[in-house]
Amino acid sequence: MTRRRAAIVGVAESELGKTPHLTVLSQQAQATKAALTEAGLRRDDVDALFVAGGWSWSPALALAEYLGMRPRYLDGTNIGGSSFEAHLGHATAAIEAGVIDVAVIAYGSTQRSDRSRNQPRPATLTEQFERPYGLPTPVGAYALAANRYLHEHGVTSEQLAEVAVSTREWARLNPQAYHRDPLTVDEVLASPMICEPLRKLDCCLVTDGGGALVVAAEDRWPDLATRPVIVLGHGEATTHNTIANMPDLTVTGAARSGPAALEMAGVGHDDIDVLEIYDSFTITVLLTLESLGFCKPGEAGAFVAGGRTAPGGEAPMNTNGGGLSCTHPGMYGIFLLIEATRQLRHDFAGTPRQVDGAELALAHGTGGVLSSTSTIVLGRG
Repeated sequence: MTRRRAAIVGVAESELGKTPHLTVLSQQAQATKAALTEAGLRRDDVDALFVAGGWSWSPALALAEYLGMRPRYLDGTNIGGSSFEAHLGHATAAIEAGVIDVAVIAYGSTQRSDRSRNQPRPATLTEQFERPYGLPTPVGAYALAANRYLHEHGVTSEQLAEVAVSTREWARLNPQAYHRDPLTVDEVLASPMICEPLRKLDCCLVTDGGGALVVAAEDRWPDLATRPVIVLGHGEATTHNTIANMPDLTVTGAARSGPAALEMAGVGHDDIDVLEIYDSFTITVLLTLESLGFCKPGEAGAFVAGGRTAPGGEAPMNTNGGGLSCTHPGMYGIFLLIEATRQLRHDFAGTPRQVDGAELALAHGTGGVLSSTSTIVLGRG
């Protein structure tokens, strides 16, 4: 039996930056309505809702009620920043199986506005062996991985800084990006140390914001307002919850989710035109590139050097400015998919931000403290 294909047919962000006038629900609703409008669909067309994050014990139920939706399929899977790549994989499987026709994947956060009011949560499970002894979360976990990686492979802080610099070059082309000023390696190295070896500019932003995707079965595509971006492959993996239980501090679950997604899509590393890689910290990018197989262990520093991933480079990556320079409301993964979709639709054609001839994109989310990974391969319809 031939399975129906699934595609992203609408994308949108809510207001980004600092938004004390918006709630989490209004962020989610704003993005959802805009994405449905772009696709040319109505809320009554939606029969599945996928939501992670938010204040409610059941964010999918809360958003459905808020928007007046009555979906027959709900998914509230929350595995951190990789949740939305996982949601897209789950939605695709449900569409292929004929269970649903149109899904919305939504996220919203007021993380920046709420910072002064946040209360520490109690340590759970194996966190009891880390947090009470002073390990800052999550930056301390990523710093442990960075120290181990730099020690094993002789990679330098300058090479970590290249990630931030190249990402900033993309942000300078994006009017929505939070930081758009020029950035140099020296400026990254001169920024305050947060948790050795990670400096302030090795760390992602803290912003408010939200986003949404509309995913539809292929029999709906002819009636929609946008060009479909087809989900060709997806994979998920997890290796641990707390960093003390990570099997290898230099290898993430991308070593499993990446090959699974590429194999399902029937493509190889050299076929990918655009990379959207979760950049919670600069070290996250280097570890992910190696675990995905785009370079060998210890070679990611050279991979990103010399503007190779910046505008005009041969491996364009994080083309909206990423979590380091564009936005990062706590769980960044949905923005990877939004940007990959726009690149494959050639929404930026005629501008330096458009990756010429983009036909295939890989979006990879990371959640927790390098704990969960989800990989998606997308193709231009």
